[in-house]
Amino acid sequence: MNRLTEARRAALSHPLLLDGLIAAATYVLALVVPVIHPKAESGPLTLTTVLLGAVVCGALVFRRRWSRTVLVVATAGMTVYLALGGLRSPLMLATMIATYTVALGSSRRTTLWMTTVVAVILAGAGILFGDTSWISSEIVGLVAQTALAAAVGEAVRSRRAYVTAIEERALRAERTREEEAGRRVMEERLRIARELHDVLAHHIALINVQAGVAAHVMETEPVQAREALTHIRVAGRAALDELRTTVGLLRQPNSPEGLATDPAPGFDRLPKLIASFEASGLLVEQHVEGKARELPATVDLTAYRVVQEALTNVSKHSGGASAVLHIGYGPGELRLEVTDDGIGCDGAADGTGHGLLGMRERALSVGGTFSAGPGPDGGFQVRTVLPFPQSARKSRGFCA
Repeated sequence: MNRLTEARRAALSHPLLLDGLIAAATYVLALVVPVIHPKAESGPLTLTTVLLGAVVCGALVFRRRWSRTVLVVATAGMTVYLALGGLRSPLMLATMIATYTVALGSSRRTTLWMTTVVAVILAGAGILFGDTSWISSEIVGLVAQTALAAAVGEAVRSRRAYVTAIEERALRAERTREEEAGRRVMEERLRIARELHDVLAHHIALINVQAGVAAHVMETEPVQAREALTHIRVAGRAALDELRTTVGLLRQPNSPEGLATDPAPGFDRLPKLIASFEASGLLVEQHVEGKARELPATVDLTAYRVVQEALTNVSKHSGGASAVLHIGYGPGELRLEVTDDGIGCDGAADGTGHGLLGMRERALSVGGTFSAGPGPDGGFQVRTVLPFPQSARKSRGFCA
């Protein structure tokens, strides 16, 4: 089996050589049959039939390149052979090979009409020069052989087209799987980057502010400097704890090295978050509209991160401004607004900073809306609306 496969591959890799061998074998057969069966209906072996067979069989060498021309030559040669008085000859095999090749590379409609033309020509020549009726076995044989060659070529062409379609479909499916895997990897990388940014940006901003305060009052007000250093220590510990939790979420649940994870932060930590900003000198005024209620986990985390990042931007970029936080519980939605009276935050209102981009991605991921830009009275404003099921859940009392 391996030898046959290797031989087939070698033949396919040299198609001109293979066609030459087929042409030579057909020609030898056309010369041998009249010698072996001199009384057969194949006709006598003459110089004319020898030259005719050479032309017809030699044309088969170029059947892949000029298939229709070779079919015309083979049909014409077979017609001449019939006119010379022969009926059954191996030269008909050359016509069949040419018909098969045309069917292999043409549409079904083209194959049908070309096969019909060849069959009619050969049958007409057989009837005209063979002095036989149109229902004789010789004429039926000419038509049947032509039709058989065309049918085999059409079947092979259809099978190859089917195999090609299956392979293309498999390639498309594989490409789609790779694209889907790449998309999921990118989404996961963005999620990790967003989570790390939200975890670290807030605490590092507070550490930076308190470090500046400590450096400024170290000599004149050591008590205030020690207080600032205490805030730095608390913020650093909190950053490490949240970073540990975030990294733990990336571990495999059953991994022996897996880390214990804390619950994801939510609005229940909002008072502590605001207190940490106020400790760094940022004044935060909070307003709540509607009845506070328990939020779905994804919305709860998104709302917390949006408020955290918005206040962090105010602390970092707004030049000592104060901020106003509006929280509105509406029917089926949570509205958040963070407005400051400073000079703007996170670089620009067009949302090119990582903080604004992260807040927008978080809001969109839960089906919400997000906008950021200049506030109505100056400064900068972040607004987001997060939808959630309208069925009220257990109320929370952390917002006053």
